[in-house]
Amino acid sequence: MTRLLIVDDSALMRRLLRDIFAQVGGFEIQSARHGEEALAMIKAGKPDVVTLDITMPGMDGLTCLGRIMVEAPCPVVMVSSLTTHGAEAALEALRLGAVDCVAKPEGLLSLSMESVRERLVDTVRAAAGARMRGSFRLAERVRHKAAALPAAHPRPQASGIVLIGTSTGGPRALDAVLTGLPAGFPWPVLVAQHMPASFTGALARRLDQICALEVVEVTEAMPILPGRVHIGRGDSDLVVMRADGMQCAPAAPSTLWQPSVDRMVTTCRAHYQASDIIGVLMTGMGNDGAAAMAALRAAGGRTIAEAESTAVVWGMPGELVRRGGAEQVLPLNSIADALAGMAAARSPDLCR
Repeated sequence: MTRLLIVDDSALMRRLLRDIFAQVGGFEIQSARHGEEALAMIKAGKPDVVTLDITMPGMDGLTCLGRIMVEAPCPVVMVSSLTTHGAEAALEALRLGAVDCVAKPEGLLSLSMESVRERLVDTVRAAAGARMRGSFRLAERVRHKAAALPAAHPRPQASGIVLIGTSTGGPRALDAVLTGLPAGFPWPVLVAQHMPASFTGALARRLDQICALEVVEVTEAMPILPGRVHIGRGDSDLVVMRADGMQCAPAAPSTLWQPSVDRMVTTCRAHYQASDIIGVLMTGMGNDGAAAMAALRAAGGRTIAEAESTAVVWGMPGELVRRGGAEQVLPLNSIADALAGMAAARSPDLCR
């Protein structure tokens, strides 16, 4: 039985969330009306997982989360509105240590909650088994190192491309890897991070501020540029149309998560030699990307799976390992150096 604490100032939201988890079964449910009450209950009852609203009177969700991470660490899933402010706050929560964030639907809650039921339950279940890392401030340490690097400049067409797929726990993992890439990194980087469309723009803007490389959100057809990180827009797929171009495409009916890692890798292979592609699969629940990256490796491409020791949820990278598709299995803080080394070996002139 999973011990779940629901924290929300809205009595209606608390009831709707309680009903959802009671119906699926397997949860022992408690609820709190505000941050102060939540902290007391967490310290007394030690829940397996907490759902936490961001906007609450008194102690808001971010303040409460910060205190949870310091005083009584446990897995937390944020429940955020789809507004721009809500997206920025949700990303700050992920930086502070939340496992994941689920968008709170707008409109008539009793009806619209059905649209997020499956994702909410899957996310909370995954979070309950998530690994709480004491090193969640790794990104700040890497960011300090990257701040001294010169700004990146456009480069000639590179000889390779990096594809990164991630889900639950992904924003902090992206912080660590992308801030670790030097300004001289010569290859384009494409990222499929499972996340709503209202969040991916905020994610790209924040990464652009802290990375040596330029980071952009892909919202339409645009060129693939060396030395740039391209974040796929949420609720759609990042599709490679040609060797130097990509677009934000409607999600395929067969894909469960967007942007789809499998689809990004598969469309890229149609325009790049397998030997020119490096696939990186990091923390996340489910198996998106495992099949496509295993096939990439079998065809001569290079692949990296995040190690279980650092992954918040070892679902996606673990599945790649189980399929025999991971050339390397690396802890999070070693992935950027591995990518830089591979690019330097292939493009020595561009890395000088």
